[in-house]
Amino acid sequence: MTAIDFIPFVERLATVSGEAIMPFFRTAFALDDKNVGGVFDPVTEADRAAETAMRRVIGQTFPSHGLIGEEFGSREAESEYVWVLDPIDGTKSFISGLPLWGTLIGLLHQGAPCYGLMNQPFTRERFYGDGHAAFWSGYNGGNEKTIRKLRVRPCHELERATLMTTSPQLIPAELRPRYEALESKVRLTRYGGDCYAYCMLAAGQIDLVVEAGLNIYDIVALIPIIKGAGGIVTTWDGGDPSKGGAIVAAGDKRVHELALQILNAPEADKS
Repeated sequence: MTAIDFIPFVERLATVSGEAIMPFFRTAFALDDKNVGGVFDPVTEADRAAETAMRRVIGQTFPSHGLIGEEFGSREAESEYVWVLDPIDGTKSFISGLPLWGTLIGLLHQGAPCYGLMNQPFTRERFYGDGHAAFWSGYNGGNEKTIRKLRVRPCHELERATLMTTSPQLIPAELRPRYEALESKVRLTRYGGDCYAYCMLAAGQIDLVVEAGLNIYDIVALIPIIKGAGGIVTTWDGGDPSKGGAIVAAGDKRVHELALQILNAPEADKS
């Protein structure tokens, strides 16, 4: 099978997860902190309900496939096909009533990301790609569904770039000077967004996304979308981003290279 063969199934997972999540959004619900005593890391009933629903459908349809999920861990993670799920990427926005969150559904084939979808059920938007092409589907404020091909925008100078990160405070202290050195060079910086920021990069709205401390389920689904839109995503040292870590995504290879130069400059650690 190819990634294309899985498209209708991924759409089904997006629908199922959205149906599990939306009854909770902007309502009162139970909330736990997964990192008690450390940086606040919330998890909700909606997170658990959505991942449970997706796992059930995957298990019924593809019992030989592996699974990696944020809330319920891994099983058969060395399988030929492995689903990588983040039921709500952007839980802090979710619990604050902000629509800057999404469900990430990624598929690994022999360990490499081959398909990804980000579903935002509140705004009724989906961003998806297979590494060769990427698309947005939504309603543009009406009831008629629209599909549009995604394409990154050109940007060859940091001085013209818009940069996004979820929060500088989420970047480990030892890496933060390097991030701050990069932020000081760009034209505009915006905070927040989580997975939505990467989709805006693929849509040609921003130029750079820089994060650190990501897990595999935070990034796998987004890689085929960014690459399919013509962008590039690597670790800060230019390596494979598919396992997470410190990540930089760019719409233009030229601004990506400039960002890497700053993120890897030793003098940034001394500033």
